[in-house]
Amino acid sequence: MNVLARTLATGVIAVASHVAQAATPAPSVGHTASTITTVDGVQLYYKDWGPKDGPVVTFSHGWPLNSDSWESQMMFLADKGYRVIAHDRRGHGRSSQPWDGNDMDHYADDLATVIDTLGVNDVTLVGFSTGGGEVARYIGRHGTGKVKKAVLISSVPPLMLKTADNPGGLPIEVFDGFRAAQRANRAEFYREVASGPFYGFNRPGAKVSQGLIDAWCAQGMMAGQKNTYDSIAAFSATDFRADLAKFDIPTLVIHGDDDQVVPIDAAGRASAALIKGAKLLVYPGAPHGLTDTHKDRLNQDLLDFLRE
Repeated sequence: MNVLARTLATGVIAVASHVAQAATPAPSVGHTASTITTVDGVQLYYKDWGPKDGPVVTFSHGWPLNSDSWESQMMFLADKGYRVIAHDRRGHGRSSQPWDGNDMDHYADDLATVIDTLGVNDVTLVGFSTGGGEVARYIGRHGTGKVKKAVLISSVPPLMLKTADNPGGLPIEVFDGFRAAQRANRAEFYREVASGPFYGFNRPGAKVSQGLIDAWCAQGMMAGQKNTYDSIAAFSATDFRADLAKFDIPTLVIHGDDDQVVPIDAAGRASAALIKGAKLLVYPGAPHGLTDTHKDRLNQDLLDFLRE
């Protein structure tokens, strides 16, 4: 069974599960074996792998992906004795597709709901791209009482959008272009992102993986059109500078210096400079999607940081 077939099968199962659950009123906050319901009625699909008594690591994924994008890191760390948890962000993957609430405050509160509902503490929060913004806003809104460490990978903080006091950001026209392309032909837009700048497959001599492209596009198309559209503003226009100032735990920032999606100077380097005591690791020549293209190095760097 190919990637798309598995994705479609998973979607059918998820829909059937949601229909079955709808027959019985759900509590305002609770969870089943694979879903947690938020206070505003959004069902969040999650994975909880590894030994339940192991040190806890949570993973927040990028746009427009879902928790499947973390499978290499989760398998690696679970095999090393860590309890690894990742949820599909609201509007993405197998989670509900609410019309409203597709913003960083809700994303952060959803992460808090996952952590609180599962009753975990001393958590290392790991965020990729948009997920890095989710981690930053979580700390900004909920503090670090349950957090041991944080990792930001190819992440969008401190602020992607160019403003009067953020001249190194990207012009609004870039993100307006994203929105226009998504409205015009979302499937084609996602294909262009995955086959080009996301993995650096548009670089001369790049070794292109059609499997990675197909998996990226399949994950993207599982997400809601409205949710992913709104999320463009969430990841581009949210100002995380005040959130980063609240980091008081060991933090690792990882970024590729050939990131064509979230440029390192405006993101990784700027975040590391704003987080007290942060450690910055720059991957030479690495693209945005280094969780796949540089997964062996990343996995080892994560393990080393967790063991420090």
